[in-house]
Order: sequence, then structure tokens, then C-alpha cells
Amino acid sequence: MTLTNGQRTRATAPPQRIDVHQHVIPPFYRDALTKAGIAEAGGRMLPAWSPEAAIEAMDVLGTATALLSVSTPGTAFVTDPAEAADLARRLNDHSTTLAAEHPGRFGYFATLPMPDVPAGAAEAARALDTLGADGVTLLANNRGTYLGAGGQDELWRALNDRGAVVFVHPAELPAPAVENIPPFAADFLLDTTRAAYLLVRNGIVRRYPDIRFILSHGGGFVPYASHRMGVTIAADTGRSPLDVLDDFRTFYFDTALTSSPAALPTLLAFARPGHVLFGSDWPFAPSTAGQYFANGLDEADVPAVNRTNAEALFPRLGKTPAPAPPRRLRHSAQRAAARLVFRLVQPS
Repeated sequence: MTLTNGQRTRATAPPQRIDVHQHVIPPFYRDALTKAGIAEAGGRMLPAWSPEAAIEAMDVLGTATALLSVSTPGTAFVTDPAEAADLARRLNDHSTTLAAEHPGRFGYFATLPMPDVPAGAAEAARALDTLGADGVTLLANNRGTYLGAGGQDELWRALNDRGAVVFVHPAELPAPAVENIPPFAADFLLDTTRAAYLLVRNGIVRRYPDIRFILSHGGGFVPYASHRMGVTIAADTGRSPLDVLDDFRTFYFDTALTSSPAALPTLLAFARPGHVLFGSDWPFAPSTAGQYFANGLDEADVPAVNRTNAEALFPRLGKTPAPAPPRRLRHSAQRAAARLVFRLVQPS
């Protein structure tokens, strides 16, 4: 896509990006949240969502395929285990239908009814073996129980046996929010970091090496604090700090709201080659934010982060032809927003 200051925004090439961090909010899920008195996620009001709006946003960002996931609170707000499992099944059936109705544009990470480990393992098997999900979503904590805590081996075995991709998304911290700090602004990053710490500290990534974990939002604080955490875990467990760092570097990372001039160099310096993936966080992050955070890569890194790293992780996507370029954005408001972001990111 070419952004020309003061002119109409047009796509000049077929969309190529693979977005591993895009959310789906089906109407029945919104209704369930509303019935439970939940109007926001992570301190943000639930945004509007539809397949048509999602595809339009993808065209703005030059995204060919988006892997959809259900954001926090997932099914954790449903306290009855049978009802939570049923809601997870409905969400996964809905995503399966959505992907079939829009071939090439959508894939998805299945929702699991956590913290019920047996039910989560059963739904993971159904979604991966029968529905054809691209992986599963796991919230960093579910009602205060973090990934990597004890008692989760049944789930890890099911995922490891299938070589599953696990998309780790933050939830609200299991503690009261601090006044004037919305959870998405800082707590989300800590939540992801806590889960990553326990997955490494408690040996999950070593015992189940065929699971590929994607950490949202650049891994929270993981790249920045990796050596500090590595030394701490090494002292706690008697392991080599270098081995601990190697475990942290097995993670994949998405760039959602992370590819800023300050954060991106640290992420690229820490992550293994091939382990950084494009993410937008739409619709919780508007298209304008996605455009801003999509512009921080050096030219040499663009093809890998935008597409080829994801093709290696999800081989089926390498066989999906890119959609034809859209003629133009449908709404003048989005075209104006694109021009605004273009001006903001120009050097002064």
C-alpha cells in the first residue's frame, strides 16, 4: 500500500501480511459478556466487530490472512465448568465457519475452557484434530492460575503430542487495578511476563519441546528483562543462566503495539531468527495504531516479520494465494486516519 500525503490511499500490491494477533467478538459472545456485566476487556470498552470490518481493516494494513483469537476474559468469567466448555465449543465452531466462509482471509486459535485442565485438553484435541484450528489461545492467567503452574501436564501433553502453536494472550492481573492505570497499558505486559517466567522456571518449555509458544505484545517485559529473570531462575533452580536464556529464546513474539523505535530493537536483538511475527491487536487497537506500529521495521526485516516467519510456523498459509488488492478504502474516515498516521511518522 502506498500512503501519499493529501491523496487518496490505494493499495498498489496484493496484501501480504499474516497477522497472528487479531481478535474476534461474535455477537453471542458479546451477549454472554453483557449478561455477566462485562462491558470491557483490559480496561477498554468492547469494540464493534464484524467480518466485513475485519477484512476492511486488514486491507488498510496490507494483511492477507489474520489468525483470530478471543481476547480476555475468554471463558474464565463462566464459573460453571459445563457452561464454560460449551461456550468454548461454540466459539470454536463459529471461528471454523468464519474461516470457511472467507477462505484465505481467516484462520484461528481455538479457545479453551481454562482453568479446567481436562476440559481444556479435550477441547484442544477436538479443535486441532477435527476442526482444523491453527493453534490454541491460552490466557496468561485464568482466575489467578498462571500458565506453567502445577497440575497442567494433561494439557501440555495434548498440545505437545500435536505439535501445537499456543498463542499466549494477557488477562487482567489477579489483583485490583491501580487507579488511572488501565490494565492494557502496563498490567498486560506483566501478565504475559509472569506466564513466560513460570513456563521457563518450571520446565514446561523443556519437557514439551514440540509446543511453539507465541507471546503477545513482544513478550511483555521478557526481552528487556530476560537476563535479570535468567539469573534469578538459575539461582533458584541450579541451572545454568545460559540454558535459562535459551529457554526464553524458544518463544515466538508478535509485534502488536510493540514495534516502536524504543521497543523493537530490543525484541529483534533478543528473539531467535524467524521468531518475530506481525500482530495488529485489531479491533482493540484501531487501524491507525496498527499502521503506526507496523512502520518500525528495517527494510531487510520486513518480509520475514510480515509473512515468511509465519509461513514457517503455519505451513498451510504458505499455500494460500494472496487476495487481490482492494481498489481503495471504503470509508473516508479511514482514509483520513491513514493520512494522519503517515504525517505523524514522518521525520520532522
